[in-house]
Amino acid sequence: MLTFEEKLSIIETFPELQRKDVSLGRVNFHYPESVQEKKIVVQHLHPNGNGFVYAGHMRKKETDRKGFINIRDYTEEELKDLIQKSIAYLSEPPVEIEEEENEFARLEGTWIGLEKQELSLVREDQLWNVYSGSNLEECFESPIEAERYLLDEGFRQSKKRKM
Repeated sequence: MLTFEEKLSIIETFPELQRKDVSLGRVNFHYPESVQEKKIVVQHLHPNGNGFVYAGHMRKKETDRKGFINIRDYTEEELKDLIQKSIAYLSEPPVEIEEEENEFARLEGTWIGLEKQELSLVREDQLWNVYSGSNLEECFESPIEAERYLLDEGFRQSKKRKM
């Protein structure tokens, strides 16, 4: 495990990040040039070596509810890679809802599992919801995350698209 000082020196190699000291000796690093709503890349880097990096580009299953991933046991290369990907993600403008509706409408409908179980993917307001019958199974903020989840769980899209 990298020490606090080692993690700090790695993070400080990213000139686009701004350091912000917070309570209990913890440190945040902001990306002020972010075109997304999120600006914090590194959150609560603690002197004990614990900390979090924003990972909106990763599946929700791997992050906490706010989109952060714990970096306590990350190697130097893993930490650099994660921060680079976080900055790249925050540098991309969010997809406009109209574009998203057209591009990802194809994902809505029935998905079939390996044992012939059925799940439904439905766009509701700003969310992509996965249902088993009338029961909500999972909820995602993007269609890409929903599709990854379904594929990772062994589901394939049925020929019948919309419900």
